[in-house]
Amino acid sequence: MANHRQAKKRIRQTARRTDVNITRRSRMRGFVRKVEEAIASGDRGAAEVAFKAAQPEMVRSAQLGILHKNTVSRKLSRLSARIVAIGG
Repeated sequence: MANHRQAKKRIRQTARRTDVNITRRSRMRGFVRKVEEAIASGDRGAAEVAFKAAQPEMVRSAQLGILHKNTVSRKLSRLSARIVAIGG
């Protein structure tokens, strides 16, 4: 356990930041889930709409340090390719 005031403060800050990051990560995953569900149903229009909503959320998560920017880029690229593959 921390004994110094600054160490105790860092523990409080880390706990607060962890809660915020968990919320942000969960929100981003929800947007991605909607895209994947639309892709699974085969509805390209719904998938594109969901993708357009998910893209800024994912990029924002990279900017905030929740995910690495290359991870977000890879995920966006793969989702986009799956939407294009639906056809129609």
